[in-house]
Amino acid sequence: MRTLLNLIWVVLSGFWLFLAYVAAGILLCIPIITIPWALASFRIGVYALWPFGRTIVSKPTAGMGSFLGNVIWVVFAGVWLAIAHVVTGIALCVTIIGIPFGIANFKMIPISLAPLGKEIVDIGATDAPALIG
Repeated sequence: MRTLLNLIWVVLSGFWLFLAYVAAGILLCIPIITIPWALASFRIGVYALWPFGRTIVSKPTAGMGSFLGNVIWVVFAGVWLAIAHVVTGIALCVTIIGIPFGIANFKMIPISLAPLGKEIVDIGATDAPALIG
């Protein structure tokens, strides 16, 4: 079932969200100091491409550095990626079939705003509740 959901997701919004995260990552690679944020963007882009069956958990070792990094992320890329999730989610909620995928888009907004200090894991690898899937 997860494979079917992921295939429908890729067609409806996953591919375009993946491209948005890759574009943000490439732009963040230009100034060398923002490469850690670019890597986070690439990591989330792969998650946005194939989200069902995986979840997001907080890293227990994340501290003040992750918080400060997330503040910088919001300024440079987070707001724009969150807007992309909102617009895509609203567009998907127009049809009855798209409502679950729109809700999945809305659930991805928190990681698009604060990716540092988070980890993407398979649902079977953790006891955490599933964010998507």
